Amino acid sequence: MGFAANIDGRIVTDRNAACIPVLDRGFLYGDSIYEVLRTYSGGLFAVGEHLDRLWRSARAVGLVLPFGREGLREEIDRTVSAAGNAETYVRIVVTRGAGEIGLDPAFADAPRMVIIAKELTLPVAWTSGNGIAVRVVEVRRNLKNALDPGVKTGNYLNNVLAMAEARAAGDDDAIMLDYRGRVTEATTSNVFTVSKGRLLTPPLSVGILEGVTRGLIMRVARERGLEVEEVDLLPEDLYRADEVFLTGTLKEVVSVVRVNGLPVGGGDPGPVTRRISKWFEELTRRAT
Repeated sequence: MGFAANIDGRIVTDRNAACIPVLDRGFLYGDSIYEVLRTYSGGLFAVGEHLDRLWRSARAVGLVLPFGREGLREEIDRTVSAAGNAETYVRIVVTRGAGEIGLDPAFADAPRMVIIAKELTLPVAWTSGNGIAVRVVEVRRNLKNALDPGVKTGNYLNNVLAMAEARAAGDDDAIMLDYRGRVTEATTSNVFTVSKGRLLTPPLSVGILEGVTRGLIMRVARERGLEVEEVDLLPEDLYRADEVFLTGTLKEVVSVVRVNGLPVGGGDPGPVTRRISKWFEELTRRAT
């Protein structure tokens, strides 16, 4: 399993030697942004969309990136090559930098870039084809005007606590609601339901990440003739749905077969979800 970390342009292949200062604001406060990419047949997928979102996140938190798109792409390629895996997980992290302890962003010296590349490994639950169990948890999603979930920051404690609640109940992932009780997203993925042949997913306005895979799925589904709507969903809509599935860069398309212990549809991955998964697989093959 190859590993490489690129820290401000310096590549380290010993994970124990890949270090940042303890006064880095990403470590102290979660004052950072990030993106996750993956390869298919060794080639990075949807790089443009991911880098677009990285730049949007930087603007949203007032972080000036210390590089251009071409320079970053070169560093990503160098890091992936140094890791030397057949398929690679890539994580790009940009922190505001280090400095004196204190919340004032002006204490930061200069932004720090870290690129992590390691072998792509996925949980069995995601890849078995049997579907997963999720739990609608008590932990609520952050308010948009507090810490906007649409910005991909390194402050993930909200998601960590939601996942911990779901795992304690024996489920694979959590579904978080907003303060009004509407479905937002899972801990690292977007939520879709299938009801009477229609594909439904929460709108961005409810406070969710604009998932790259979410957007691709919506596009390909419409191209193939499915009706796709962004609508407010409540927990009972998950229970009543014919099918439920999650989408994400790593998850791709994963069927949800139980919600809070109750079966979704017939309790097995449904035909629409299987069809969409196949369409997405075709899309990734065409991109490599």
